[in-house]
Amino acid sequence: MKIIVSHPTSNQVNRAMLKGLHEAKQLQSFYTSVATFPNDYLDQLSKFKPLSELKKRQFPSDLQNLTKTYPYKELMRMVLPKLGMKQLTATEQSKFSIYSVYQYFDKMVAKQLLQETKNRANALYAYEDGAYHSFLKAKELGITCLYDQPIGYWRVAQRILQKERELWPEWEATIPGINDSEEKLINKDNELALADCVFAASTFTANTLKVYPKELKHVKVIPFGFPEINSDKIFQKFKPNKKLKLLFVGGLSQRKGIANLFTAVNSLKNHVELTVVGRKLNEDCAILNKELKNHNYIANLPFPEVLKLMGEHDVFVFPSLFEGFGMVITEAMSQGLPVITTINTAGGDLIEHGKNGWLVTPGSTDELTILLQNLIEKPEQITSVAKEALKTAQKRPWSVYASDVVKTIENLKF
Repeated sequence: MKIIVSHPTSNQVNRAMLKGLHEAKQLQSFYTSVATFPNDYLDQLSKFKPLSELKKRQFPSDLQNLTKTYPYKELMRMVLPKLGMKQLTATEQSKFSIYSVYQYFDKMVAKQLLQETKNRANALYAYEDGAYHSFLKAKELGITCLYDQPIGYWRVAQRILQKERELWPEWEATIPGINDSEEKLINKDNELALADCVFAASTFTANTLKVYPKELKHVKVIPFGFPEINSDKIFQKFKPNKKLKLLFVGGLSQRKGIANLFTAVNSLKNHVELTVVGRKLNEDCAILNKELKNHNYIANLPFPEVLKLMGEHDVFVFPSLFEGFGMVITEAMSQGLPVITTINTAGGDLIEHGKNGWLVTPGSTDELTILLQNLIEKPEQITSVAKEALKTAQKRPWSVYASDVVKTIENLKF
């Protein structure tokens, strides 16, 4: 199979898959908005601080001849806020919003598919919000449509988030995504209707798709890979009466269960120390601003520094209510930091409760509090769980994820 991969913004997952498909000689073309390659002109521009974000869009040289870009809208989205014109990117309806970037890009890819079929391409792998127009054209041309569902299905998200609004009204300003336009939601359903196979990174995500009102042809669960493990991790013995060092990394939203986290931690404040790393969605949530003042708060850190911080803590707490995967889970485990999370993440696929991590019921502050209390009273269990987390991470590097994607596509029967 010769596959076209289309991703407007790319990410670590997409890069791992591209590498796997390329090595398997199945990658026909890669479409993205912005791509830099070692020593090209965009790579040179990324050395200037205002354009340093371009470094995140660098790809290996062996993909350069296969890569086609449509940078206009995405470059505007990246630059305009730095020029004080946030209003042009701030909302879904804004001319250079992320949704606008995805829609523009999707239409550009659709225009290239006829030529791609002449070059013997027979499959298109595209991502949520950026696949509808290209899938329509692909169907017309007899190209197989492979669809990546990066987060749980929107109807389930709305149900969960609406409940959180009612339970934690003071945290409403931190609950995103519940006001997506009808156009955007219909677009998601249309993409799923055209997909010949849907790829999900967790069983939770796959299960949310059961609410989709039509029949899906194939749904495949392929968990993401882990970063390179910290093989030099030294496990320290816990000293009596030492505060348990807890870490949370992620967007500061009740979708991530932060209200539950703060409530649990505050009830144990004499025995734990919490560090929070993540950006606010806005400055308008008074209770969030109050809570952050009571704990160690870091708005933003480079990825290597996040990994370093993970290596310096005792337990990672990620009580998310709705995820597609939750890559901070694998990042923490790779650093020998055991994780508390829920089954509404990749936790149900990666963690065996009490062995290489812990699982609590999504939204249960009581369960989270009881578990933390148990770890405070019996901290010696943390070391054995941390070692098992590291072993789990070692078994699934990104190359295994890429290989699983390639094999799954090869074995698909339509």
